[in-house]
Amino acid sequence: MSDKILKTDDEWKRILTEEQFRVLREKGTETPNSGKYYRFHKHGVFLCAACGNELFSSETKFESGTGWPSFWAAVSSDNVETAPDRSLDRERTEVLCARCGGHLGHVFADGPEPTGMRYCINSVSLGFREEE
Repeated sequence: MSDKILKTDDEWKRILTEEQFRVLREKGTETPNSGKYYRFHKHGVFLCAACGNELFSSETKFESGTGWPSFWAAVSSDNVETAPDRSLDRERTEVLCARCGGHLGHVFADGPEPTGMRYCINSVSLGFREEE
C-alpha cells in the first residue's frame, strides 16, 4: 500500500460527490438495497472511491441479504483498518480505508467460511476495476 493520503474537507469535497463525501468522510450509510455494487457480479477488484486503494476481490464477495455488498475478506489486512464504533446503542467495528481513512462500512463476525467475517460495505465508498 502507498503512503497515507491526508486532505482537508474542502479538498475531499472537490474530489467526491456529495453522497461519497457524506459516507466516506462523515461516516454516513447509504440506503439498503440502493448501491450499484449490491447485486453486482463482475470479476475484478473493488477499490476505495476516494483514493483507489485496492480493498476487496470479487472472489470474496457473497450475497448476505443485508442490502449492502458483503465480502468475507479484504484483499490485504494492510489495506483496511478497523476502529470501534459506538454511534448506535451497541458497539460495532467500523471498516476504514488504510490509505485515506475513508469510512467504508462495518465488519461483523457472522459471515461465511473460511473467515466467518462479513465486511458490510457501502457501494458509494467503492470503485471497481474489472479483470480481463
